[in-house]
Amino acid sequence: MDWRDIPSLSALRAFEAAARLGSLSEAARALNVTHAAIAAHVRALEGEFGQPLLRRSGRGMVPTLAGAELARDLGSGFAEIAAGVRSLRQGREDRPVTLTTTPSFAENWLMPCLAAFWSAHPDIPLSVQTSQDMVDLRREGIDLAIRHGSGPWPGLEGHVLTQATMVVVAQPGRFGPPPDDPTSPEAWARVADLPWILDTSHSEFNKRLVRLGLDPDALQATELSSNGLILPACRAGGGASAQPLALVETDIADGRLEVLAQEVDSEMAYHLLHLPGPLSRRAQTFVTWLKRDSKCIAGWS
Repeated sequence: MDWRDIPSLSALRAFEAAARLGSLSEAARALNVTHAAIAAHVRALEGEFGQPLLRRSGRGMVPTLAGAELARDLGSGFAEIAAGVRSLRQGREDRPVTLTTTPSFAENWLMPCLAAFWSAHPDIPLSVQTSQDMVDLRREGIDLAIRHGSGPWPGLEGHVLTQATMVVVAQPGRFGPPPDDPTSPEAWARVADLPWILDTSHSEFNKRLVRLGLDPDALQATELSSNGLILPACRAGGGASAQPLALVETDIADGRLEVLAQEVDSEMAYHLLHLPGPLSRRAQTFVTWLKRDSKCIAGWS
C-alpha cells in the first residue's frame, strides 16, 4: 500500500462522521473537535477529489452521489478496523497474565503467595517466566515484571512491591548466638570472619556487600552458581549468606535461618512494573490482589 495515495485519515474520519450523522456539528461532537475543524477537513477532501462531497439540505448536510459512495466505503473500512482492534483487545483480555522475575524471587517469595491467588481467582491463568536477564516487556509481550533495584525504571510504570534490605543469614546457632543488634558495626565486623557461600551469578548483591564494608574477594567463601543452590546449603549449615530480607523472611520466621547482620536504610527494593497505560482486566486483578489481599506484603508503597 502506498500511503501517499490516501488523503489524511483525520479528514476521512471527519467526512465519514459528517456524512453518517448528517451534520458538521454532530460530527464535531462525536469526534470531540470543533465545527470549524470538521468543515476544514471536508473542504480539504473536496479539493483533493475536485468535486463536492456534501451539500446543505435544510439545517443539515447530505452527501452528494460521489460523497455517498465514499462514505459507504469509508464506513466499511472503519468498521473492519474497529473489528480488528476489538479482536486484538479481546485476545489480550483472554490470554494468561504473564509475569517475569528472577528465579530466586519467584521460588522464595512469589510462588508461596500464588496458591492463595489461584484459589481466589481460578478463572485467571498466570504464567511466571524466570530469568536473571532484564526482559523487554514490549518486545516479549509480557504484562508485568518484578525487578530488583533502586529505580527509576525508564519507560515503565509501577510501585515498590517489597523492600530488599540486605541481611546476612546462617543456620541458627551455627556460629554461636546471634547479635543483640544485627545492624551494629560489630555485627558486620563479626560476619567478615565467617565462612561464606557466595552467588557467582548475581554480581549486584556482591557489589552491595562492598558498600556495606565487606570485600567478597577477601571472604573465606564457597562459590555456587545460583541462589537456588545457596539457600539450601545455608539452611544446612554450610556457611553465611547475604540475602534480600524478602527472600528469607519465611525461613527466619520458621527457624531455618537467623539474622547475623542487617543493612540499615536500604534504597533497594523489588518493584512491580508494567508498560505505560492501562493493564488488561486480568493483569489489573492480579495487581489489585497483590496490593489489597496478598498476605505476602506487609505494606504497599
